[in-house]
Amino acid sequence: MKNTALTHIHEQLGAKMVPFAGYNMPVSYEGINIEHETVRNGVGVFDVSHMGEFLLTGPNALNLIQKVTSNDASKMVDGQAQYTYLPNETGGVVDDLIVYKLADEKYLLVVNASNIDKDWEWISKHNTMGAEMRNLSDDYSLLAIQGPKAIEAMQSITSEDLSAIKFYNFKVADFGGIENVIISATGYTGSGGFEIYCKNDEVEQIWNKVFEAGKDFGIKPIGLAARDTLRLEMGFCLYGNDIDETTSPLEAGLGWITKFTKDFINSENLKKEKEEGIKNKLIGFELKDRGIPRHDYEIADKDGNVIGRVTSGTMAPSLNKGIGMGYVTKENSTPGTEIFINIRKKPVAAIIVKTPFYKA
Repeated sequence: MKNTALTHIHEQLGAKMVPFAGYNMPVSYEGINIEHETVRNGVGVFDVSHMGEFLLTGPNALNLIQKVTSNDASKMVDGQAQYTYLPNETGGVVDDLIVYKLADEKYLLVVNASNIDKDWEWISKHNTMGAEMRNLSDDYSLLAIQGPKAIEAMQSITSEDLSAIKFYNFKVADFGGIENVIISATGYTGSGGFEIYCKNDEVEQIWNKVFEAGKDFGIKPIGLAARDTLRLEMGFCLYGNDIDETTSPLEAGLGWITKFTKDFINSENLKKEKEEGIKNKLIGFELKDRGIPRHDYEIADKDGNVIGRVTSGTMAPSLNKGIGMGYVTKENSTPGTEIFINIRKKPVAAIIVKTPFYKA
């Protein structure tokens, strides 16, 4: 099992460590609810260095990205990030990822930890145009500094005006005494903040400076368990749960990052699927009664007919109720529809709602 450059610090802090995507990762420190609320109301820091980073350079870097991803990367300007996915050839999703435009002919692709090897092989296989590719995953660390107080708490450790970095934009600047750090206004929590990319031998210094600067703002380390409850309250997809090799990106609600203004892998079939109409839809739901929905629980209609299954579910700390996402048949997907989640063979009433569940 791999460690991040900060594993020893998490252990010193008494984090509960678990194996995740081949890495030894902190799942919680004080407890999910405390950590969740710290990010919603203040500022917290996640070590997400298990994520993968690929550098694509050269005159054909953009051509390769355009071929393998669904979104239109040609619209990006330097300093911009873009959410996208890698479609497979059978109507599913290889992975979802973020593309960063560092400069003309220079892009950084940030992929899910569990898919690093698979994504590398997939993109390499389709690199018929000779774009230069480097897998930087083992050399780089990633900190997610998230929460409404992130800008104020971190401003003292960079010369860059953090409040001027727009959502899904980034700057390469000094941070925590280290030069050439990527400061990206992105995240997986819906509460604002930044993601910080630096080299492994720089991250401990940055971590220490971050906690020093955030001391007066109640900053805390946050584990992966709270990361999951935070993203679920926002209705963000998690690869392996809500999207995978077998799920349609259009049924998953990813039509907004599927651009048919260009040709990409399986674009013709996805275009046809859009024209003919989807059969299922990823919906959000809130439980009316007590209970916690879990992955793979059945979803039924009022007559007890199974119409789908839960892909993600939890007890939402900010809402104090059970919430979840799942696929149901298109005709049963209208917000306001009453559905039932079969929890330990007992049907628990729920209602379909529009996401995000949590609204700041």
